[in-house]
Amino acid sequence: MPLSSSIATRLQFQHLGIREITADISPEALRFQVNPGKWSVFENVAHLAAYQPVFIDRLARLEREASPVFDRYIAESDPHFPAYLEKSPAELLACIDSDRALIRSTLDSPGEIFLEKTGSHSMYGLLTVREWTEFFLLHEAHHLFTIFRLVQGLKERQSPL
Repeated sequence: MPLSSSIATRLQFQHLGIREITADISPEALRFQVNPGKWSVFENVAHLAAYQPVFIDRLARLEREASPVFDRYIAESDPHFPAYLEKSPAELLACIDSDRALIRSTLDSPGEIFLEKTGSHSMYGLLTVREWTEFFLLHEAHHLFTIFRLVQGLKERQSPL
């Protein structure tokens, strides 16, 4: 059985919500920490961009290894994350788009055997490729909601009292 229509549709379109949610916000405002000490909209987008290559690598390991074990991803421990923080919002969105196309092609072509392969997450246990993909999408959705809330906070700061 291929990926469910729900997973396939979210893989194709969910990330596009970033553009819609942030459309009216300047690049400078995206970097403002609405909640001091917590990530800004920009940092959340950079995290999503930085995590996609990690997910691509995990898919590759799932394809070639028998039940690999993956540690929890922590952006601050990722040596590549700081480079994403140096990009512009437009560059981050371009990275997300190109990596998403790679993820989709990886998951569209392999067949049933690959989708049933498993790998262990240090926190969530043994997951199939289908479940890893659901986890990836739910993680992204969590950050989209966070981005939405932060954008609302930015808009509140800009509106007159």
